[in-house]
Amino acid sequence: MLRIVTFNANGLRSAAKKDFWTWFDAQKADILCIQELKGQENDFNAEVLHAEGYHVYMHTAQKRGYSGVALYTRQKPLNVRIGFGSEEFDAEGRYVEAEFENYVVLSVYFPSGTSSEDRQSAKYRFLDQFLPHLQSLRARGKEVVFCADVNIAHKEIDLKNWKGNVKNSGFLPEERAWLDSLFALGWVYVFRYLEPEKEQYTWWSQRGQARAKNVGWRIDYQIATPGLAQKARVTSVYADEKFSDHAPMIVDYEI
Repeated sequence: MLRIVTFNANGLRSAAKKDFWTWFDAQKADILCIQELKGQENDFNAEVLHAEGYHVYMHTAQKRGYSGVALYTRQKPLNVRIGFGSEEFDAEGRYVEAEFENYVVLSVYFPSGTSSEDRQSAKYRFLDQFLPHLQSLRARGKEVVFCADVNIAHKEIDLKNWKGNVKNSGFLPEERAWLDSLFALGWVYVFRYLEPEKEQYTWWSQRGQARAKNVGWRIDYQIATPGLAQKARVTSVYADEKFSDHAPMIVDYEI
């Protein structure tokens, strides 16, 4: 069994202080993908990094305290790639790729467009560049799974207040259409493959008691090529403790 956890930490130091690692150790995960590290590698002491038993690879942003992704793996990869070849977005620390014998795992942090029209435009540029990259990766012939904060809710079931968000970043028709096109190419939304009708969110606003009221969004994904997706057996979201404004998501693959 291959257990993969994905988690937007909203700051690795912050999540570590909130006992994320205590929970994580009990999961016995093979791979952990983290988004939004909010720091450079030398900002994290050994306690925060918590690397024992894992090979750890990071892509950090040039801007301090911003973005950043990591990939933790028990098994040493055959190859690791940092960045996906985009000058604009590689400067923001958004991509780590680890290649194993039969599959490839990515930790990816998609841009958010909520802060300004400029950032929404950047988000669209990222989507335009990332889709052909995914297809070229798939063309290499190995199964692929990417773990990501995509910052897009796909369907009405994926956010509580969908009617109030149809004109807001994260649920815009153009963004959702990008996911439609991805899935039309055969990529599989693993959580929905296993739980087609479950209302379970991965992110809640920090405002208005959204988490207590479960007014959330499902914007954290594991998306896989069909051969790997069909080996997914169980998925869960752990929201009992608050390590971040996001909750960790787990998928077990029978490989």
